[in-house]
Amino acid sequence: MAETVSDPVRFGVISTAKIGREKVIPGFRTTPWVSVHGISSRDAALARSVADELGIPNAYGSTEALLADPAIEAVYIPVPNDAHVDVALAAAAAGKHVLLEKPAGLTAADARRLEAIPEGILFMEGYMVRQHPQWALVRDWVQGGRLGRPIGYQSWFSYMNTDPANIRNRLETGGGAALDIGVYPLVTSRFVLGRDPRRLVAVIDRDPAFGTDRTSSVLVDYGDGIHATFTVSTQCVVHQRATICGTEGRAEVVIPFNAPLGGETLVRFDAGAALGDASAETTVVPACDMYGLEGELFAKAVRGVAPLPYGVADAVLQMRLLDAIFRSAETGAWVEI
Repeated sequence: MAETVSDPVRFGVISTAKIGREKVIPGFRTTPWVSVHGISSRDAALARSVADELGIPNAYGSTEALLADPAIEAVYIPVPNDAHVDVALAAAAAGKHVLLEKPAGLTAADARRLEAIPEGILFMEGYMVRQHPQWALVRDWVQGGRLGRPIGYQSWFSYMNTDPANIRNRLETGGGAALDIGVYPLVTSRFVLGRDPRRLVAVIDRDPAFGTDRTSSVLVDYGDGIHATFTVSTQCVVHQRATICGTEGRAEVVIPFNAPLGGETLVRFDAGAALGDASAETTVVPACDMYGLEGELFAKAVRGVAPLPYGVADAVLQMRLLDAIFRSAETGAWVEI
């Protein structure tokens, strides 16, 4: 990110959500391609307070006021899941390019409404992991043949959250493990394998009080004998790991999803000469900020410097996979994608 950029893309951030304050906005500041021009909240005083705290020049007391600012070219939207599509469509109608926090909606039908975004307005669902160099490295290993013929992807992602007031535990606004963190094994397995799933089967355990899926386990059939399996949980000890195995080796991403921002990460390759990681080779991936890389990717597309690799069709496919998880858990059967 060493370029000198004379005209960074001016972003507005819709909502003072924690992910924006603590991760995305600081990440945006690591790239010269992005300028955070303003932030909005339904509480004007809160918007002003957060803007002052983060050094953002403009604050707005509503989404409408932010979208009415002609200086803003693009928006980052981290509102609650059930409002994602409506706010994205409002932003697009106002002529703003849209970087939308995941998931793209509550269902595939909800996400398909994004197909109404006018031509010329860029849209991307915000999966920052796809911009992290550790995943690009593993993808190169897999698709370049270092692992031999790919056999399977396996991951675990969990944290502990039993707070009934937390939005991740509210069914009506899109809470639960699958929509919050199950999206990451889906998107990273698609990314490294370079293909889309054919069918899947899932088992879900729901919290008896919240109604949300607190643990979801999924087996995905990618075709040609390639499987992906993962478990995600909102009520389990904090842990995450991802492994991709092939006929000649395996790749392990040590911190696959919440990679330290501005810190080095580790990726291991093991040809299987000895058990217990004794033959594993560790690659240190240089420090980066994946949110900054995401913002830079989007901004370069806005400026016409580089194409945008993901759009509405990719977001709808992700939601189709999530729909299939819930449908399979209800029926106990495989669901074709």
